[in-house]
Amino acid sequence: MKPVVAIVGRPNVGKSRFFNYVVGERISIVEDTPGVTRDRVYADAEWRSRTFTLIDTGGIEKDLEDEISKGIREQAEIAISIADVILFMVDIRQGLTSDDKEIALMLRKSKKPVVVACNKADQYGETPLDVYEFYNLGLGEPVAISAANAIGIGDCLDKIFEHFPEETEEDVQDDKIKVAIIGKPNVGKSSLVNRILGENRSIVSNVAGTTRDAIDSEFENEYGKYVFIDTAGVRKKAKVNESIEKFSIMRTLLAIERADVAIVMIDAKDGVTDQDAKILGEAHEAGKGIIIAINKWDEIDKETGTLEKYKKDVYNKLSYASYAPIVFISAKTGQRVNNLFEMINNVASQNALRVSTSVVNEVINEAIAVVQPPSDKGKRLKIFYGTQASTKPPTFVIFCNNKSLFHFSYQRYLINCFRENFGLEGTPVRLIIREKSDK
Repeated sequence: MKPVVAIVGRPNVGKSRFFNYVVGERISIVEDTPGVTRDRVYADAEWRSRTFTLIDTGGIEKDLEDEISKGIREQAEIAISIADVILFMVDIRQGLTSDDKEIALMLRKSKKPVVVACNKADQYGETPLDVYEFYNLGLGEPVAISAANAIGIGDCLDKIFEHFPEETEEDVQDDKIKVAIIGKPNVGKSSLVNRILGENRSIVSNVAGTTRDAIDSEFENEYGKYVFIDTAGVRKKAKVNESIEKFSIMRTLLAIERADVAIVMIDAKDGVTDQDAKILGEAHEAGKGIIIAINKWDEIDKETGTLEKYKKDVYNKLSYASYAPIVFISAKTGQRVNNLFEMINNVASQNALRVSTSVVNEVINEAIAVVQPPSDKGKRLKIFYGTQASTKPPTFVIFCNNKSLFHFSYQRYLINCFRENFGLEGTPVRLIIREKSDK
C-alpha cells in the first residue's frame, strides 16, 4: 500500500510550490493569494525507490466566518484523517503565528507523525537561527527548506520517509483477492458488504483501517479468500456537505488503488449517472478488474427483455468498459449476491493473465491476415511482433515500422482479437506501441 502524505499549513506558506516540485508537474495553482488551493490535490511521487501519494491542501485559518474558509479547514482535516504522515509547513520569514500554534494543536490531537518544514529559508549554508523558534510547536525538530529554490527538499523527504509504514505490510494478504466496493453515496455499498459478511461467512475478521478511515473485512468461503474494502463508511453529519462528498471520492480512489477487483455499484432506479461513469473511469484508468453490479433490481418493474435492454443501455453509456460483466443484484434480499464470488475469481485471474510470446504473435499474425494494417500516402503499417510486458492489467508491447500509422481504430481491433482468443473478461487491456528502433 502506498503511504499517504498530507501537506498542511496556513495559506500562502508555499505548500503548492513544494507539492509541484516533488511531484514534478505543475498541478497545484501557485499564487500569492491566500486560499487559492481550495481543494485537496493529490498525485503520486517517489523518494528512495518508494512511491507515495502526496496531498496538497488549502490553507487552514482560525477565522472561519466565511463558508470557503470553513470548507478549506474541513478539507485539511479530511486529508489529515487519511494520511500516514503530515508535513506541516510554516513560513520562516513571518515567524511563529497564533494560527501555526492552533494548527499544531490540531495535529498533536491527530496522533499522526508530523514533520515541520520551515519554508522560505532561501539562503544556502547553515541552518537559519529563525528555525529554532518553531521548536515551540512541540512537534520535534523542524527542517529548513526553500520550495522556490529547491533547498533542503531532500532532507525534508528523508524525514518524511522515516515515518512511512513498513513496505511489507500488505504482502501477508497476497493469497487473498482484494475487492473494493465502489459507487456513489446511498447505492447500497454497505448493504452489500453486510449481506456478504452476515449470510455467507465462514471466517470473518474486521480490521479497522486506522490510516485510511475505512473498514477492511477479511472473509473466506468455499469460493476463496477475500478482503472486502468498504468505501461507504463516511461519518454521518447533520448536513451532508461538499467536503464530505470529496472525502468519499478520495476514499474511493485510495480503495481502487489497493484493490485487485472493483465492484462498481449502480442504482437500478437511477441508471448510469455521470458520477457512476466517473467512478468506473477511475477503476478503468487504474487498470483494475471491474464488475458492474446493478443494485435494487428487485424494485424494478420487469417485462420480457427488460434485463437485456437495461444491459445494452449500460454498455452504451459506458462504451469504454464493455469488457466488464454486469450482474443484477439486490443487496437487501440477497438476490444473485452469491454469483459475485465466481465473477470476482474470474475477473481477478483475467486481470493477472499472462500469455506466452509465441501465442501473442500467432494472434497478431491471424489478425493481420484478416484485416490488413492501415496505410497512409503509400506507406503501410508493418507489425513485426508483440510480447506481453506485464499483468494487472494485461499490457502488450507491439513493435512496428511507424507508430504514426498505428491508428487508434486498429489498436482497438487488435485488443478485440486478444479478447476473443484469451478471454480477458472484466479487465482493461493496454497496448504500448514501439518502433523497432526504439530501445
